[in-house]
Amino acid sequence: MSHVPSSAAAPLQHRTVLLRQAVDWLVVDPQGVYVDGTFGRGGHARELLSRLGSGARVVALDRDPQAIEAGAQLARQEPRLQLRQAAFSRWGQVLDELGIDSVQGLLLDLGVSSPQLDDPTRGFSFRGDALLDMRMDTTRGFTAAQFLLEADVDEITRVLRDYGDERAAFAIAKAIVAGRERGRPITRTAELAALVAQAVRSREPGQDPATRTFQALRIHVNAELAELEAALAQVMRRLAVGGRLVVISFHSLEDRMVKQFMQGHARPPALTPQQRRLPLPPATFVAGLRLLARVRPDAAEARENPRSRSAVMRVAERLAPPHAGGEGA
Repeated sequence: MSHVPSSAAAPLQHRTVLLRQAVDWLVVDPQGVYVDGTFGRGGHARELLSRLGSGARVVALDRDPQAIEAGAQLARQEPRLQLRQAAFSRWGQVLDELGIDSVQGLLLDLGVSSPQLDDPTRGFSFRGDALLDMRMDTTRGFTAAQFLLEADVDEITRVLRDYGDERAAFAIAKAIVAGRERGRPITRTAELAALVAQAVRSREPGQDPATRTFQALRIHVNAELAELEAALAQVMRRLAVGGRLVVISFHSLEDRMVKQFMQGHARPPALTPQQRRLPLPPATFVAGLRLLARVRPDAAEARENPRSRSAVMRVAERLAPPHAGGEGA
């Protein structure tokens, strides 16, 4: 999500990554209906509203109750905005509740926000000491501390390796379980950061040794990849012809999922060598999306907001099915 890193000295100002670029690509009809799947602190939603006409609607979602509370005043003042507490995987259900069949644009700004990182009580950051929570929706689900209390070495290793690309995943997992068996379970962010610092023998330049572990646990606790998969699964049914899908990713796993989804609907699947030798009937694949752009922050934004350097924005447009407009269309 649009954010900058937290600081040990003081919280940094929230900055929306790729603000103008995302909205530039998203808006195709100033009177249309748009979904902002991750409201955060409203950066994209406010910019979007400033570009839209009086008949437009913006449906903004966020699973974090603090984000909904922060946006409550804007929602009261702006009749074009419907703000709902929901994960972006539920965007289709929210549309049903509002009586909306399709939209002209969907924006997903993935990851964790600076308010979540900067609030020590949320347990997202290793720069401080707090209960190891990490839930984006603090009203449901298991915390990171609960996961580490119940999972075995193999499961912890898998999470750290698959979601954090942590080379020392097994050593960290073994240390966590060993401490638990000695009656010293990991329950706080500082405890986990200290354990990882001891288990990780080599450090990447400029990166805290706990970075990958905290990232992996956050992704697991919030089921972030499953959420993204569920959100993308609704695109082809809900996005109107000519509508835009805009996704900002900060992690290679997320970006790979978005890339594969967009490319999968933009070109026919590859044939196996066996299929190529068969007398196949004419191809029946019809592209549903057109790939429009892959955007990275420019030098100025990367300099002013270091966290934006890892951001990748992908844009696709919904295509009309063949003969949608009748013969000769």
